[in-house]
Amino acid sequence: MPIPSRAALVDHLVRTRIAGDVATPRDNNLSHYRKLANGDRHYWLGLELGDRWTDEQDVLAVMAERCGVNDDPQHRIGQDTIDPELTVDALERMAGRLRKAVAGQERVLFATGHPGGLLDVHRRTADALRAAGCEIVRIPGGLTADEGMVFQFADVAMLERGATLWHTHSPAPMAAILDGLEREGSPQPDLVVADHGWAGCAGQRGLDSVGYADCNDPALFIAEAEGTLQVTVPLDDHVTDPRFYDPMTEYLLDAAGLAGR
Repeated sequence: MPIPSRAALVDHLVRTRIAGDVATPRDNNLSHYRKLANGDRHYWLGLELGDRWTDEQDVLAVMAERCGVNDDPQHRIGQDTIDPELTVDALERMAGRLRKAVAGQERVLFATGHPGGLLDVHRRTADALRAAGCEIVRIPGGLTADEGMVFQFADVAMLERGATLWHTHSPAPMAAILDGLEREGSPQPDLVVADHGWAGCAGQRGLDSVGYADCNDPALFIAEAEGTLQVTVPLDDHVTDPRFYDPMTEYLLDAAGLAGR
C-alpha cells in the first residue's frame, strides 16, 4: 500500500469516519465523561484518577484539547467530532516512541480490547518492530481474567470467551499478563502498545504505554495529560471496515522509520 502524505491521510480519516464527524453520538460521549467524573471505575480503564477529575466540564475540556470534540457544554445531542489533525499529530508522537524502541531493541507487548477494529493495526506494527530487531513479548500460557482466557494471536494479546475474541474495556486481562510475567521471572515490557484498559493498566503500573482511544473513552486522554500514558491517539476504534485503518498504519510505520519491514 502506498504511504499517504499527511494531507492525504487527513482526508482519508475524514472520509472513512475514523476522525472528523464520527459515529459516536454526543450524548454518549457526555454520559461517559460524567460517569468517569462520578467515579465509575469502568470508565477509568485501569487508571487511578483519585479525586482529580470530579468535574465533567474538566473532562470535556481535556477531550476538546486532545481529541477534538466540541467544547461547548451546551451541545448535548447530535454529532460529535474527532479532529483528524490531532489524530495525525498523535500518530507522529507514537512513531517517535517506536523509533526509541527500535534504537534500544526493546521488549514490546501488544494488546487490544477492540479485536474487531484494531487487531491488524497492532499486528502490523508488531511485525515491523520484530523485523527491526525488537522482541515481541510472549505472554505466559493459561492466563484467565473476567471469565475468559487471555491469549495471544498474531502477536497481540486479547481476551477470549466461548471461542470468540472479546471486546473489553477491562484492565484485568493486562493485569493477568503483567502478574504472570512476574511469576515466571520474566522482565516486564519496555513498551506496551494497546488500547482501553490494557493500555491504562500498563501505564498505571509505571510502564511506558501508548495507545488508541475513541472520543467516548476519556481516561486515556486524561492519562496522557497527566503523564501516565506517553501517547493517546484519538480515533473511532471500530469503523465499518477494519481495512480503513491500513493507510493510518502505513503512515505510522513510515514516520517511525519502519516502512517496508
